[in-house]
Amino acid sequence: MELATHKKFKNGRLMPWGKGTVVSGAKGTVYLCGNTATSDDYDPMGKTGGGFVGDAAAQWRAVLGNIKSDLEELGSGLEHLIRLTFFVRGPFPDGGVLGSPNFRLDVLDEFFAEHCPKHCSYNNPPPSEVIGVAALAQADIVIEIVAVAALPD
Repeated sequence: MELATHKKFKNGRLMPWGKGTVVSGAKGTVYLCGNTATSDDYDPMGKTGGGFVGDAAAQWRAVLGNIKSDLEELGSGLEHLIRLTFFVRGPFPDGGVLGSPNFRLDVLDEFFAEHCPKHCSYNNPPPSEVIGVAALAQADIVIEIVAVAALPD
């Protein structure tokens, strides 16, 4: 299997997301549901348990850890990521999601530097979208991430 992520440039400047990923020879694809940072004892149907963990940085770390675990459980891994979609809850002080205190590119880069350096924003990250939202499933959630990865041979 081969994944070729193409870098995205604007006005000669490297962007912190990829242009696109070409996958060849993969066994299949893994589509993860939206991941949020809930405590281990949280039951969304019964609305019991500890709820959501910490501030924005803690939520990003927990969600990324969940994605890593889920991909590995399903036979893939971070190195096989094809696409990421970030749903970031406001506020948007300057009118844009990238200025929100809930958008934590620094935490994303720290996580990938430790677990999969090729996906750091300054290297060759998968293509992604950042979508600002007024609310997510529960009031305490500030980030939800959807991931798509290839299944290696």
